[in-house]
Amino acid sequence: MRNDDVIQSIRHMLDLNDHEIAHILKLRGYKPHRGEVAHIFKNQHLPDEDKGEDCSHVLMGHFLDGLIYYKRGKSKKHPPRPIKTPITNNIVLKKLRVAFKLREKEIHDILERGGFSISKHEMSALFRRKGHDNYRECGDQILRYFLKGLTERVRN
Repeated sequence: MRNDDVIQSIRHMLDLNDHEIAHILKLRGYKPHRGEVAHIFKNQHLPDEDKGEDCSHVLMGHFLDGLIYYKRGKSKKHPPRPIKTPITNNIVLKKLRVAFKLREKEIHDILERGGFSISKHEMSALFRRKGHDNYRECGDQILRYFLKGLTERVRN
């Protein structure tokens, strides 16, 4: 899934404006250039092939870590980890799980609410480390259903 689509979905979910998106990025130490945040939302209603260049994986990594700080606060026990790129759908799921303090049952319910049925074993495979025997790559469809279900949960 495109990084800008994920950020747009989270923006809608939490009802954030450009200033708040920039604040989330700054929480993790990223200083967005003038117009960089606005560029993420510039072509949001166009089809994927007409949107142009996606935002960088570095920006996305800083945004997801900043979202954790925004929702949970900074921890003095855990210093910030370096940003690993590229940002995959599995990483997005993991970061959102941490930011929203979600447990396995809640994640399963969110996927069901979003309209996607998945077994608990398949779901746990999405959170495994790459290279693990039971690791499963998260497809765009699963992430879209998860974001849809999480949006319904947060906004209701």
